Amino acid sequence: MAAGSSVIVAPAGGADAGEILTVQRAAYVSEAQRYRQPMLPPLTETLDELRAVLADGGIVLAARLGTRLVGAVRARIEDGTGHIGRLAVAPDLHGRGIGSSLLRAAEDACPAPVRRFELFTGADSEDNVRLYRRHGYVVFAHRSIDTGPGLVYLEKHR
Repeated sequence: MAAGSSVIVAPAGGADAGEILTVQRAAYVSEAQRYRQPMLPPLTETLDELRAVLADGGIVLAARLGTRLVGAVRARIEDGTGHIGRLAVAPDLHGRGIGSSLLRAAEDACPAPVRRFELFTGADSEDNVRLYRRHGYVVFAHRSIDTGPGLVYLEKHR
């Protein structure tokens, strides 16, 4: 990022759908390659499906650097837990704090009664696990899947 430039995270709207999908697909290609799983849901989601999520009023946040959409994240609330997912950052901007900004913003966007956050990632996605641990998340479960090393579930309490 250029000196003096800062990322702005704000609620996404329907007009952001195409850009979000582009960043999401770019971000998840490395995960698909790592796990030899080209059909990961973030890669197969359609524009209409994403537009439906945005229209439904769910929590979808977009990060912008100037006019460029550089990241996105989603959250949904279920049984008092904020489930955070689809955290994606443009690959050319990894390691610059955008993922951290999106994660904090997703937590902040969940209303006050939410006392717990949960998310998951691939068990071999060390950079992802490291990011989440830096923000206070701890592993509470592992789930096996038919292929690959499985998933690791992390939680954080407010």
